[in-house]
Amino acid sequence: MEEKGAKKEPKGAKRTEISQIGKHELMRRLFEGTGYVNSNLHKIALPGSVVMSNSQLMLEGVDFDLVYTPLKHLGYKSALLAIGPLYANCYNPHSLSYTIGISARFAAEDIVEFWTGVVAAAKEHKIESLSLELKASMTGLSVGIASQGVQKKRVLDTVPQPDKNALICITGNVGAAYMGLHVLEREKIMFNRLTKEEASKYVQPDLSKYKYILSQYLSPEINPKTTSQFVEAKLLPAAGQFITNGLASAVKQLCSELDCGAKIYLEKIPIASQTMDMAKEINMDAVTAALNGGDDYKFLFVIPISEHEKFHKEFPNVDIIGHLCAKEAGAALVTPEGGMIEIKAL
Repeated sequence: MEEKGAKKEPKGAKRTEISQIGKHELMRRLFEGTGYVNSNLHKIALPGSVVMSNSQLMLEGVDFDLVYTPLKHLGYKSALLAIGPLYANCYNPHSLSYTIGISARFAAEDIVEFWTGVVAAAKEHKIESLSLELKASMTGLSVGIASQGVQKKRVLDTVPQPDKNALICITGNVGAAYMGLHVLEREKIMFNRLTKEEASKYVQPDLSKYKYILSQYLSPEINPKTTSQFVEAKLLPAAGQFITNGLASAVKQLCSELDCGAKIYLEKIPIASQTMDMAKEINMDAVTAALNGGDDYKFLFVIPISEHEKFHKEFPNVDIIGHLCAKEAGAALVTPEGGMIEIKAL
């Protein structure tokens, strides 16, 4: 485990105080060779297109812990957090604007590492415009991100209306990231209990058996072709949600936006075997992790029931986990025995 704060550097590693080179010189270096020009003005002039915007705020100690989160991973993950809701609504991400608050304990090298992750995500998802502003912070690291996405109006005009029995689908298993976080938090607690002498001799434990759930938390991925695959199949979702605060929260939000109810079938929720194993290890119900865990970075889509066969053919790896229903029924989890449990977002 690393010391709390910015990345722990090897002895003798260069640490450049930001005040030594100045904010503007640091930002020049961050953009040098990336192919992007730093400008806070994002002009999107695409005739016949619609623009969607999204904003996110990530706070150290609330949304991430630098004891076990590499800055490069955090930068990459922050970009996905901002563009995920755009993909969920079938928009193609176009631009990202960052405002980063930095406390005195961060050196220029830390920001370079963070920005490397951001640029990697931007290029992977074909972001056309990227900008950055740096601010002083008294409370560690804070990351504000604004994103913009575009989609042709003629494509959006084909989005179907959600019928009362429309299918609810999910693009991958849930609960793994939350279990990965539990592994990291457990190791942090054990490290903090060490004496100073013990800490100096600390050897990172073998966490290879937790590789999958750790990757789901530290380095989630989004398919850059998420939107284009729907457009090419001529099968746009009626609605969508980006899952970051647990499946239950996404389902409740979906019901609120569509003014309807939902039934989610317990046995249909995809949960990875490593998630099940870790939940058992810490005496937690894996379904609880899936419903109320966070950072899954998966999508929840609503597909007309009339398109069931076509959808199954075009997207065989996407799971159908339930369907919409009357608003009066609320959001409920259906057990294998047919029982109904109200879905509550914690």
